[in-house]
Amino acid sequence: MENNFFKSIEKKTGVNMNDIFELANSLQNANFKDENTVRGIIKRVSQIANKPVSKELEDKMVQSIVNDGKKLDMNTISKMLNSKK
Repeated sequence: MENNFFKSIEKKTGVNMNDIFELANSLQNANFKDENTVRGIIKRVSQIANKPVSKELEDKMVQSIVNDGKKLDMNTISKMLNSKK
C-alpha cells in the first residue's frame, strides 16, 4: 500500500522518493551553521526539484539560514525556491 502511495507521488511530481528520503536523512544531523553544508543541501534540493538556483538566491538562502538562524526544512526551502525573484 505504501509503495503505491509513493509511486503515485513520484508519477505526479517527477521526484524520486528515494532522493527525498536520502535528503531527509541528511537533514537530521546536518550542521546548519556551516555554510558549505547549507550550500550542499540547497544544491541537492535544487537538483531534486529540477529548479535551478542562481548564485544570488543561493547566497541569500545561505545567509538567511547560517547567519540569521532561519529554520531550514523542506517547507522553507520550497518557499525560497518558489520566490526566485
